[in-house]
Amino acid sequence: MPRLLPALLCLLSFAASRHPQPARSIETLRSTGALPAHIAGAFEEIAACHVSPEQDYLVFDQRSHAVSRVARDGAGGVKEVVLIGVEPGRLLRPSAFASAPDGTFIVADAPTGVERVQIFSYLGPMIGGFTLRRRSAPRVTLGNLVLNGVGSIDYTGRSILVSDPDSGALITEYGLDGAVLRTFGQLRATGHEADRDLHLALNSGYPLAIPKGGFYFVFLTGVPMFRKYDAAGALLYERHIEGMEVDAYLRALPTRWPRRTTTAGEYPLVSPALRAAAVDRQGSLWISLMAPLTYVYDGGGEKRRTLQFRGAGVFAPTDLFFTSDGRVIASPGCYTFDVRQG
Repeated sequence: MPRLLPALLCLLSFAASRHPQPARSIETLRSTGALPAHIAGAFEEIAACHVSPEQDYLVFDQRSHAVSRVARDGAGGVKEVVLIGVEPGRLLRPSAFASAPDGTFIVADAPTGVERVQIFSYLGPMIGGFTLRRRSAPRVTLGNLVLNGVGSIDYTGRSILVSDPDSGALITEYGLDGAVLRTFGQLRATGHEADRDLHLALNSGYPLAIPKGGFYFVFLTGVPMFRKYDAAGALLYERHIEGMEVDAYLRALPTRWPRRTTTAGEYPLVSPALRAAAVDRQGSLWISLMAPLTYVYDGGGEKRRTLQFRGAGVFAPTDLFFTSDGRVIASPGCYTFDVRQG
């Protein structure tokens, strides 16, 4: 046997050379355009940057409680189409933004502590809206920032998807008149079911409609993972989000969360695992990590790409919008990228 060992090692080495392990590849996407610097500097916090049917930018400035239109070349400057205010048709304490292919968009806010969703034309006028039957509660914290209320929504133009673990399901689908059409998606086990607020925080996430039918739900906190559902709301599969970039987060994931007193009461404030999630027009799922990298999963749940976005420098997108001509607009900065690179 000792005489056979060198030969065996040689054979194993030869086999490994014929079938090497695939190298971990990170693609760098470099921006092909962006808002002019003097225009971008007029905003306080660009939380989302989408494109209207007329190819203007729709810029959601969360800190200014406003939505603006900007021409692609910046000509004409910034035109605010939705302004700050408590009354219907205005925004106060906005938490989420989404748009539909027809150019209409929605914004979730909570002007009096009660959450509402308003629907607007890309030209500015409000065309609908409704109030949710619950009060805004802090669920997630990012540094010193406490994220209250509806943290993520998606909008198909026909219905609105809300992450609503308080309902007992992951996703609540609303009609444009505010009627609940259905709820689906079983809450995941967290081991903290006895602490209702913590259990709900660990079941918050991104509900995302797939253009060709079906839905994703990406968990925002706790163990990074996502689920895919068919058009009827039945679970198709569940996948863990794995990679070197999430290992440090998993190692630091606590088993106990201290509670903090806020104006809404005492809550365990949980840090997010991700910055953003979106679905492209082919149905692939894009997940922006806290680290400045983005994973892309195909419709079968397999990770196909690891991307690094570079604008003025490397950054982690807080929102992704996919155009019909193969571009992605990434916030902050309203940077444009050709997603077909690589």
